[in-house]
Amino acid sequence: MPSLKSLRWIPLLLALAPVAAAQSAAPVPEILILGSYHMANPGHDVHNMQADDVLSPRRQQEITQLIEVLKRFRPTIIAIESDPGGPRPQQYLDYFAGKRTLSQNEIEQLGFRLAKELGHTAIYPVDADGDFPYQRVVNWAKANGRGAAFDSLAALTAARVQAEGQFLASHTILEMLEFMNSDSAVAQSVAAYFGFVPFGDRWDDAGPDLLGAWYQRNARIYRNILAVIKSPTDRVLVIYGAGHLGWLRQMVAGDRTVRLRKLADLR
Repeated sequence: MPSLKSLRWIPLLLALAPVAAAQSAAPVPEILILGSYHMANPGHDVHNMQADDVLSPRRQQEITQLIEVLKRFRPTIIAIESDPGGPRPQQYLDYFAGKRTLSQNEIEQLGFRLAKELGHTAIYPVDADGDFPYQRVVNWAKANGRGAAFDSLAALTAARVQAEGQFLASHTILEMLEFMNSDSAVAQSVAAYFGFVPFGDRWDDAGPDLLGAWYQRNARIYRNILAVIKSPTDRVLVIYGAGHLGWLRQMVAGDRTVRLRKLADLR
């Protein structure tokens, strides 16, 4: 039987229950990170997947299919992997006004195209600078008798990138992005970065520093994403190279002020 002391708290708990329910029901911004391959083959990564021509009639039909799926998210803001001080906002305005045709870049094929079809008058670059001291890790491995081990790690990553290219060759763009955005593929991508950690020692934390620098850059990107949110009802679609996907997704999932959405939610 409850004591009189415990019974005193019942009215207070009953009074707080509606407040807690209202708080849990309050809207929060939704963020969907869409990891993509680089459609224009810029060759900026250590290991680069070779993609076929996204401007071909077949691939353009597939882009249309993907755009229709992304519309189900009903994004109010579209954020892209581009320098906030760069030319992309003006390029989008030119495209919106019919003064520019789309390049092969996924920023334009997906971001510009979807934004225009939804009637958005702006697009939001959210990239951030950061170091990626890859050569420092290579140098440490060679200097410490770990060159073969590092080469094996690099070969695994190269094989994964090659397999992604082979997958794209026989699948639609939507299927490719569904694969790249799957939980298993994201986990594998994140795990690959942790493979650098053993390459270092107490005098030179080359591998850990690389991982830390990569995390730092993604944290800066995430800050920029949060900065473009204007309302608790905003739905932000973030289009980024898939190497960033797992890290940005972790940040959204760990932030109680926003809600994580995934491409798989739209199917």
